[in-house]
Amino acid sequence: MANGDAEELAQLAIALHDEPTLTETVEMVLEYAVQTLNCDYAGVTFVHGRSRVETAAATDPLIEKLDLLQIECGEGPDLDVLLGPVGVLVTDTQTETRWPTWARQVSSHGIRSLLSVRMYTSATTVGTLNLYDTAPYCFDLRDQEIAHLLARHAAVALASARTTENLWMAVDARKLIGQAQGILMERYSLSADKAFAVLMRYSQQNNVKLKDVAQHLVDGRELS
Repeated sequence: MANGDAEELAQLAIALHDEPTLTETVEMVLEYAVQTLNCDYAGVTFVHGRSRVETAAATDPLIEKLDLLQIECGEGPDLDVLLGPVGVLVTDTQTETRWPTWARQVSSHGIRSLLSVRMYTSATTVGTLNLYDTAPYCFDLRDQEIAHLLARHAAVALASARTTENLWMAVDARKLIGQAQGILMERYSLSADKAFAVLMRYSQQNNVKLKDVAQHLVDGRELS
């Protein structure tokens, strides 16, 4: 890889870690991928748990449709990348034999080349970075090398963003529940423990998340 590419990736890595939200981090990854690798489309899929896969972001609505095709067909490079090789190159969907059903349908949408790379850290698999082009044999060895490095940088940043976002969600939930407790304490002269018990009981009896119960009380000043 050329020195210029390495320098750009280093700068991108710093920028990725500075992005405050998951959405902004993903958008930066896609923008860099399309510009640097000169491909028509790019998308990122996320893995939730062990089986749920979804399109996190894409540069075109077509990409989400192509991601769904893999799930519907039960075959495709993205699915293999999540479990097997860390990267898959499809040089031409019209001659691809590893996933024939998927290849035929993708080709019918005008996509001829695909480069799919796993985004993972030492602790977890975040998802895949997927690059598409309407021309066959679009991605060369340099493109593959850059895509793998980009995926590794992106995985670390996205894993961190996920953790940070989950942390802030937890903090916000605790604040919300505290507000709801305060309302009950003031209105009914309850202790903090008893107010929390009221919220918990309502949550369990009505099968509603505790955070949502608190939000309802804070917004409407009533539990029902």
